[in-house]
Amino acid sequence: MRPKIAVLQPEVPHYREEFFQRLAQHCERADVYVYHSQMHTRKHGFNTSNNNERHLRNLDFHDVLLYNPFPLCTKRYDTLVLMLHFAHLTTWLLLLTKWLHRKRIVLWGQGISVKRYLTETKEPDWRLKWMIALADGVWIYEEPEAKQWQSLFPRKPIVALNNTLTDAEKLCREVVSTEEKTLMKKKWGITEETVFIFCARFDNNYRRPDLLLETIRQLNGERFGFIIIGDGRNKPDFSSFHNVHDFGAVYDKQTKHELFATADAYFQPGWVGLSIVEAMAQGKPVLTFRRSAEILQCVEYCYIQENVNGIIFNDIEDCLRQINALTKEQLTQMGAQARNFVVGKLTPRQMTEAAMTVLNEFAR
Repeated sequence: MRPKIAVLQPEVPHYREEFFQRLAQHCERADVYVYHSQMHTRKHGFNTSNNNERHLRNLDFHDVLLYNPFPLCTKRYDTLVLMLHFAHLTTWLLLLTKWLHRKRIVLWGQGISVKRYLTETKEPDWRLKWMIALADGVWIYEEPEAKQWQSLFPRKPIVALNNTLTDAEKLCREVVSTEEKTLMKKKWGITEETVFIFCARFDNNYRRPDLLLETIRQLNGERFGFIIIGDGRNKPDFSSFHNVHDFGAVYDKQTKHELFATADAYFQPGWVGLSIVEAMAQGKPVLTFRRSAEILQCVEYCYIQENVNGIIFNDIEDCLRQINALTKEQLTQMGAQARNFVVGKLTPRQMTEAAMTVLNEFAR
């Protein structure tokens, strides 16, 4: 019997659309409920999907969330996929009253705090531990965190989804020839020999724009160019650098594709997340700094295989030394490995199959 599920999310951004479409194909019913309004979503820079998600009435105060549970507790669903977030008070209520509503509950989340990552790899958050103990199954974003929770709950169905993007497979197939790349560079007025691309919102300093600026300042501006995609309140002023090509926020897919095509590598000093999947799918190795107490990285950081599909720098001196020593051949080879990694592990189809292993476990 195919599962009938309700999924709770803040919103459905465009990059999650294919996953939910594929999930619906495997389920008798797969309804998505959101608690953020369209206005809230657009204000925070998300391009939303066109899915017919349902809005849940809620009270949200600094991430402490109370939402209306009754639409989720009808006979339409046998399984609820809720967020692994200890400040969602209604989720606690639903976990503690499974005997009453008789729904299985899957919790979905990172399974770790990015800001407390180094601490929680040694000692997992006790509140998440309680939530997982009460749940029937868990979807964790990435493998390192899934393995940590699997070791604590060996009998519970816990799986890593390997978080990815809509159209990741399509991006992998769109290989650009050397001739096409030359034409695109000319079209966009990019003349530098080696070009790095940065694509993320400047909505906090965790992406370390200071290290981005310092790298730009110290590299040879005639040899190295930088494409910047993204806006935000913490965005530096790049106007004084002739080798920085600042495009602001870009929502047109063709423009974005062409800008990625002109680049040789993706460079983001900190807080790397799903944007690296977009880069790797297009054959761009990822360059970033090593995770530390000062340099925070999101859970997708685990996709970077050092000197295989990317480079991880120890500090700014190491960054400058390694970049200056890089050859086009090395970048091309690492870019090919990056694309292969996405094809082999990070497609929405594979993400959906992983999610279904937990739901199918209930059926058995």
